[in-house]
Amino acid sequence: MHDLPGARVVFAAGARHRLPEETARLGLRRVLFVGGDGPLRRTAGELVAALGGTVAARIDEVVQHVPAAEAAAAVRTARRCGADGLVALGGGSATGLAKAVALEMGLPVLAVPTTYAGSEMTDIWGRTDDHAKTTGRDPRVRPRTVIYDVELTLGMPAALTAASGLNALAHCAEAAYDPAAGPVVRLLAVEGARALAAGLPDAVARGRDLAARAETLYGAWLAGTALGAARMGVHHSLCHLLGGAFALPHAETHAVVLPHAIAFNRQAARAALAPLDRALGAGPGGSAAALWDLGRRVGVPRSLAELGLSREDALRTAEALGARAVTNPRPVGPGDARELVLAAYHGLRPATG
Repeated sequence: MHDLPGARVVFAAGARHRLPEETARLGLRRVLFVGGDGPLRRTAGELVAALGGTVAARIDEVVQHVPAAEAAAAVRTARRCGADGLVALGGGSATGLAKAVALEMGLPVLAVPTTYAGSEMTDIWGRTDDHAKTTGRDPRVRPRTVIYDVELTLGMPAALTAASGLNALAHCAEAAYDPAAGPVVRLLAVEGARALAAGLPDAVARGRDLAARAETLYGAWLAGTALGAARMGVHHSLCHLLGGAFALPHAETHAVVLPHAIAFNRQAARAALAPLDRALGAGPGGSAAALWDLGRRVGVPRSLAELGLSREDALRTAEALGARAVTNPRPVGPGDARELVLAAYHGLRPATG
């Protein structure tokens, strides 16, 4: 079976200027504009001005992991202004908040991503309440149109560029070793990984390198598409636990966990990971070691301890992960979960072989 629904994608330098045209194409007349705080404030102002009276209300500030209270407030705002759609500008947090409204109200979303989060290409939603993150899938939250403008990524700080790129690579890895993923999905995952690994180092070192930024954004597009058609395994299960319980930074957590999740699955998914190994030019340690080396090269944190997690909390997380039902190439029992979480906690380079 092959089911790969997708969004309309506009991918070009300067594509943001087509926002009014794309909004009109969706028939939207009263949109709730989500995101655009901090460094994106000027861009948000320009886009809101271009949309004119189509913008019925704005939510500037967004929070990681979509707290339930923020989601409820956004729904109230959408209802109060009579919104018939949403425009999300920013990273995964802005898209996530727009998805929370779409989940509740069924409104169409138009996403203008400025990082490599990839959530703009998926039907996956997430919400955090009482230190626990809940995720699910619903076709209503998948953005109808995605505008990828490489120019909007030129000002992304090096640290965010690195972490967001590794986060996108995690999407590729989970799609590559999902036993139920079809061949087209795996091709998307492998090509996305190749593009991300090729573009990311220069995008970090030379942030205004348009070619490197375009290659990395292209990889993120494919990564999100692949994840949207695959199941999330132990990597995402662990990262969601950590984000919900301890509010660890989203992209950095994915960057830390990624090589250890691949090493954990290596024996059970060796054949599925072989194309990923080749795409990354991996040596004897395979994709796990190659991605750990890439993370070190671009300067992302290397361990959960570095992100501020205590060993005690790591062990509690392992217990929670071992108690979960996780779809994954390798079964995740209590001992397996402890092995993975402690590997990510210490952050040492995965062993070769």
